[in-house]
Amino acid sequence: MSNPVIHAFFIGRAVAEIIGEKVEDSFTNALSELGKFDAEQRENLRQFTEEVIARAEREISLYDRSDPTTGTSPSPTSGLRTESSSDLQETIDELRAEIARLKSELKQYRSSLT
Repeated sequence: MSNPVIHAFFIGRAVAEIIGEKVEDSFTNALSELGKFDAEQRENLRQFTEEVIARAEREISLYDRSDPTTGTSPSPTSGLRTESSSDLQETIDELRAEIARLKSELKQYRSSLT
């Protein structure tokens, strides 16, 4: 191949094809990782839901059980820790801060995927 223009054309074409393949591979890998992340989060949510339901059912069974000595049912909060309103507000504030922190980390993770 003595014509340098034709030679440059084929080199440019090969470069474009390789770059296209690399972009396609990167995009496929990113979508795969996103799919894995989504599946993990769905599984975590499913486990969380099961745990919440199990705990609620335990509390219901405690509530439904009658006290044989008095014939009365325990209060709905008998198995729960009692907190003052300031402790409850503090817990709520801590949970909100934790949610905000997790949202920030999730946003950073998502931006690192792109």
